[in-house]
Amino acid sequence: MLKEFKEFITGGNVIEFAVAVIMAGAIGAVVKGFVSNIVMPVVGMFTGGVSVADQKFVLSEAILDATGKVATPENAILYGAWIDTIINLLIVGLVMFIIVKAYNKTKKKEEEAPAAPAGPTQEELLMEIRDALKK
Repeated sequence: MLKEFKEFITGGNVIEFAVAVIMAGAIGAVVKGFVSNIVMPVVGMFTGGVSVADQKFVLSEAILDATGKVATPENAILYGAWIDTIINLLIVGLVMFIIVKAYNKTKKKEEEAPAAPAGPTQEELLMEIRDALKK
């Protein structure tokens, strides 16, 4: 069983998959930084200087106690963060599409195997049988 596991874990597909997962995480982090730090401030300019990621719909305000500490936190729908996440997803999808497209271009096109020589036709086989029966 240990030998089978060793063969499985050192197989090309597992290692390629592990590298792909690590790369996807790294690309996701880069894209998240790009969206949060570059794209969303530009989008915020068009929304009157308000950060889109901070937009929310407050369902109930936070309740403070006598000392000014939050006794009950606010309850809000963070739709700005959701918009940020959707933009993230679209950009990650685009980046992954470009990477896969570039990878597919670099792969060598498999040469078509030469077609097997055609065997005798049905008529030729029947003629051979007829000739063999005549003898």
